[in-house]
Amino acid sequence: MSELSALNTLVVAIDGPSGSGKSSVSMETARRLDAQFLDTGAMYRAATWLCLEQGIDLTSTDASTKQLIIDTVTAGQLELSTDPDVERVVMNGTDITEAIRSERVSQNVSAVAGIHEVRQFLIAQQRAIITNAGRIVAEGRDITTVVARDAEARILLTASEEVRLARRGLQLNTTATESAEGELASSYSEEDLKKIVTERDKKDSATTSFTEAADGVDTVDSTELDFGQTVEAVLNSVAHQVAAKNR
Repeated sequence: MSELSALNTLVVAIDGPSGSGKSSVSMETARRLDAQFLDTGAMYRAATWLCLEQGIDLTSTDASTKQLIIDTVTAGQLELSTDPDVERVVMNGTDITEAIRSERVSQNVSAVAGIHEVRQFLIAQQRAIITNAGRIVAEGRDITTVVARDAEARILLTASEEVRLARRGLQLNTTATESAEGELASSYSEEDLKKIVTERDKKDSATTSFTEAADGVDTVDSTELDFGQTVEAVLNSVAHQVAAKNR
């Protein structure tokens, strides 16, 4: 990885569906590469939190509500840490690092992220962060195909549905484990978890494509890999892609 360490500019874009492990893997990859880390999903969650805080009905499809959402998001002052060891999200001076992970925000984020004008506004901010960082690992649902198409390395991180459901269960602060019989044990039933993951993917797929790798995007399947092995696979992919571009 010494070749990667010598690069002043290194943009790694990691895409993937819910439960693929892209956030935790991307964060550790950033640490290993001594790079900054951008969680684009946190930006959409922050925008959603702000709209909910302002009392906007995100279930409404009225044109006036859509414009109110756009105006609210574009007027918000977002501060986002890009240090992989410091998770901090601030909106209009309020620390919302924990608040954006609430179930209420999770249930409504697709409504905000699905608005074209909101996406364009946040994508512009994401691109500015990436440009200013120099060395950065950025993850999100459309990072490889829209936000950072020219990244030195682009990766689609995926896994089988069963594995993604188990990981999503853990992310939801359940006790998702596998029993001796190999069945998913959780305070969320397997059916509930499947519904959460598939509905989130369905909503997001209306505005982004993240289930199949686009041309030039490398796929890392973590179904049979543990966390450490997945990080190593991602780092190897980055090294190979960078080497190929420098030939």
